[in-house]
Amino acid sequence: MIITTTEQIPNREIVELLGIARGSTVRARNIGRDIFAGLKNIVGGEIEEYTKLQASSREQALQRMINDAQRLGADAIVNVRFQNSLITQGAAEILAYGTAVKLA
Repeated sequence: MIITTTEQIPNREIVELLGIARGSTVRARNIGRDIFAGLKNIVGGEIEEYTKLQASSREQALQRMINDAQRLGADAIVNVRFQNSLITQGAAEILAYGTAVKLA
């Protein structure tokens, strides 16, 4: 599966638009991470616990988008974007979406 943030794929022709491929996950912080993050917030610097949570959430949303595109019969996903939305205090949705396409 070719995945790109651009509208076209160099040296490839898009022959069919199959629709929007999407994948999302909703993740919440946990008390253990919050305690360490609170301490880190006092002294400053990167809050690695949240960085790791955000990275794994993005990967899960991306994989779910790929699965959705495969279900549509796509060869590639173009114009891929990510979006974050706050669901409630301490929980957020990460959405990955793009256009599923067939290539020549």
